[in-house]
This record gives sequence, C-alpha cells and structure tokens, in this order.
Amino acid sequence: MPKGYVILTESIKDPAGMDAYGRAAGPSMAEGGASVLAVDGQPHVLEGEWHGDRTVVLEFESVEAARAWYASETYGRAKALRQAAADTNAVIVAGFEPPARGA
Repeated sequence: MPKGYVILTESIKDPAGMDAYGRAAGPSMAEGGASVLAVDGQPHVLEGEWHGDRTVVLEFESVEAARAWYASETYGRAKALRQAAADTNAVIVAGFEPPARGA
C-alpha cells in the first residue's frame, strides 16, 4: 500500500492565526501518524505559477490515513483556524510504488 502525502500551499493573511493553527494542528498530526517532510517559505519554482507564502508536505502511512486525518474532528478544529488565517490549496496524493522486479 503506497504512502499518502498531504501537500498544502498557504497564502498567509494572519501570522498570529497561523501560529494558533500550528499549535492546534500538532496534536492531530501526532494522532494521525503524520510526519512533516517539508515546510518551505520560498520553494524554487521550476515551471508555472506557485500559490502562497508557505508550502507544507506531510507523509502518512497510506492515502486512507491521510484522508482520515483530514476528516478527523481533532484536525477539523485546527483546520478552521487555518482557513481563517490563510488561503490554502490542499491535495492528497498517493506515493509511488515501483512494480516488483520480474512481475
């Protein structure tokens, strides 16, 4: 089963509100088994347009685990803080599992 990744691009309107979001989201990420892989305020854009002031990449054991975390009541309370403090694009993507050799 491939890992699941949540990628968020955030255009921050209220830095103090985002700090409150970070404090509220931390426990939900621990409960959901998330690992923070990247937080970058200045990603190097290779092509096209990029949204926001900050990009965050979270890793979960599976896409289902990522979906369950995003839909959880615990994260829902934190999500409301983020939605008030930033304009965000968010996606869940499945990790790549190469085919077994000889298959």
